[in-house]
Amino acid sequence: MPHAAVTPRSRLPRVGTTIFTVMSRMAHEAGAINLSQGYPDFNAEPFLFDRVSHWMHAGMNQYPPMAGMPALREAIAAKVSHLYGAEYDPETEVTVTAGATQALFTAVAALVHPGDEVVVLEPVYDSYVPAIELQGGIPVRVSLAAPHYRPDWTALRAAITPRTRMIMINTPHNPTGAVWTEDDLRALAQLVDGTDIVVVSDEVYEHIVFDGARHESCARHPDLAARSIIVSSFGKTYHITGWKVGYVLAPAELMAEFRKVHQFNVFTVNTPVQLALADYMERAERHLGLAAFYQAKRDYFREALGASKFDLLPCGGTYFQLASYAALSGAPDTDFVEWLTRTVGVAAIPVSAFHHDGRDAHVVRFCFAKDEATLAAACERLCAL
Repeated sequence: MPHAAVTPRSRLPRVGTTIFTVMSRMAHEAGAINLSQGYPDFNAEPFLFDRVSHWMHAGMNQYPPMAGMPALREAIAAKVSHLYGAEYDPETEVTVTAGATQALFTAVAALVHPGDEVVVLEPVYDSYVPAIELQGGIPVRVSLAAPHYRPDWTALRAAITPRTRMIMINTPHNPTGAVWTEDDLRALAQLVDGTDIVVVSDEVYEHIVFDGARHESCARHPDLAARSIIVSSFGKTYHITGWKVGYVLAPAELMAEFRKVHQFNVFTVNTPVQLALADYMERAERHLGLAAFYQAKRDYFREALGASKFDLLPCGGTYFQLASYAALSGAPDTDFVEWLTRTVGVAAIPVSAFHHDGRDAHVVRFCFAKDEATLAAACERLCAL
C-alpha cells in the first residue's frame, strides 16, 4: 500500500473508531461472549427471508423510487396510524432509509446550518454529535442524571437560545433504557412552542417498552408531530440489524428538505428487501409482540445476574441493561470492559463512551438481545466475579 501523498485536514479530528467496533473486535479476538454491540444472535423467522428471495427471483432488483417502494411506505403509514392515530401521506411524508443512522445524519444535514445550535441529551448515541459538527452546527449537551436518566426540563429550558435550531431526543433511550412519558412529551411541546426548533426523535426501539408502559411517539402528539422528524428502524424491530433499513416520518415541508439530501447521500434502499418488509408487516403481531419477547429476556438476564456483584439500574425499554460495577472494581470503565472481555470472557460497552468528556460513573452496558443459552453462559461468568 503506498503512503498517502497528501496530509488530510480532518473534519472530525477528535473522533476515532466507534466503541461498538472496538469492543466487537476485542470480543472476537478474545473469544468472549459479545454483550457489547447491540444486535441479536438469533435470526428473524424464515418467512421474511423467503419473501426477499421471492422478490429477487421475481425480477425486482433494480432501482426503486427514491423515497422507497410505495407498498412499504403505505404499510408504514398504516402502522403509524393504527398505533399513534397519526396520518402520514405515504407519497410526501414517509421515506425509507438505509438504516436509522443514515436517517439521523440526513435530518441534521438537511436542516442544520453553520452556527446553529443543536441540543442533545447525554449520555448520547455516538452518531449524533459528529453529524452536527460536520454541518458546522454547535452541539449543546444537557445531562441525564443516573440512575433513572430522566430529562431535566429546567436544564433543557436553560439550554435553549435564539440560535437553537434542533433538539435530538431518543426514547426508549440508548444506552440507558429510559423511556419518556406522556408528561415528558407534553413538556417538550411546551418548550418548543412558538419557536422555529425542529425535533429529531430517534424512536428505533419504539416496540421494545416494558412493564405495560406505552411508547410515547412524537407522532402521537400533534403539536410535536408538526415539527418532528421521526426515525425508526426495521433492524431493531425484526432482528435484522445488518440489513440497514429504516424509515422517517415528517410533515411534507420538512420531508421535502430531508429528501433533497437523502437523494444524494444514498438515493434509495434495496428493492427486494423493501418489498419483503412490506409483506412481513401485514401481520401486526410481529411488532406488537416484541415488547413481551424482550421483556422476558430482560427479566431472565436480571434474575440471572441477581447473585452477582453488579448493581443493575432500571431498564424500562430497549434491549440494553446498565450495571454499576463499583462493588467489583474502581478501575475506569474502559479498563474494566477490556479486563472483562479479555480475562472474564464477556464483552460490554463503557458508558463513558456516550459522554463527550468521558464522564465515568463505573457503569457498563450489556445487550440482552441474545439466545437464553448465550445469556446463561455470560451470567455464569459474571456471577463468578
